[in-house]
Amino acid sequence: MSRFLLHGLARSLVLVLLAGAATYFLAALSLDPRSNFIGRNPPPSPSSIEHSLNEYNLNPNTPVVARFTRWSAGVAHGDLGRTVNGGQVNGEFARRAGVSARLLLVATVLGAAGGVLLGVWSAVKQYRFVGRTATLASFVVLAMPVFVVAVGLQFWARAINDLVGSTVIEYTGEYSPDATGTLAVLVSRVQHLFLPSLALVLFQVALFGSYQRNTMLDVLSSDFLRTARAKGLSRRAALLKHGLRTAVLPIVPLLVYNVVLLFTGAVFIEKIFGWHGMGEWLVDSISTNDVNSVAAVGLFTAALVLIAGLLSDLVYVVLDPRVRVR
Repeated sequence: MSRFLLHGLARSLVLVLLAGAATYFLAALSLDPRSNFIGRNPPPSPSSIEHSLNEYNLNPNTPVVARFTRWSAGVAHGDLGRTVNGGQVNGEFARRAGVSARLLLVATVLGAAGGVLLGVWSAVKQYRFVGRTATLASFVVLAMPVFVVAVGLQFWARAINDLVGSTVIEYTGEYSPDATGTLAVLVSRVQHLFLPSLALVLFQVALFGSYQRNTMLDVLSSDFLRTARAKGLSRRAALLKHGLRTAVLPIVPLLVYNVVLLFTGAVFIEKIFGWHGMGEWLVDSISTNDVNSVAAVGLFTAALVLIAGLLSDLVYVVLDPRVRVR
């Protein structure tokens, strides 16, 4: 088992390094940081522009290999470089990662668990009205663009607030600036967190539920499940002890990678609900030609892929005994 995990770790580390380097070269060769200084009032002098670009390691006139060498040396010492405005990428990175973690962590875990349960339940009830209704509802959610669902939830929140006569569900921002005191701030954060989390949970439950339903349908007609029933296990016990473990194995990579990679993938949710996380930062950095910020997000995403791969391997080891004996 240790050998299996170490092999996966070594492979993933190489991929992280390659992905981080590729992201930097792509950003450095395609983005133009110099354009951010054009049109300022008063206009900066050419010499000051050159000085700033050299100081931030963003000068397109410097060979890209030299810029990458300087950037990678800083990364090796924990320094992600400077933004196009002269700020530290490290500080912005930490803040954005914290915002995304608060938004996504609970929502993705609930979405993954809910999707697995919904898939198993709809497979078991496949010939009943409730099972068909759950399957249809999943397809409806998946067929709608994410921004349609997000805006629809905002309209729903406004209607609830108008009905109650008070703002019980917030639909934009991370918290209310006028909230004072620990309890008031906590309540404000929960109110602001509810709606974007609900949007994420809906999509993940629909996605994972669809995949889990298909794998569970295959398991329901399997020989080993009939054998377990023949040995005296009840249908519920056979499904939980043997069926669910087997049915969840094929979607383990999807579960783990989706939970981890939503850190940079929830762009629409962050934009619509006013959460300034990693996904929004990536889009804004590209639009402002911020090479070092784009490279930092790319490296972070590659590291998340490494973490997701390791978690996926660990879950496989726990759920599939055959892996442990190889």
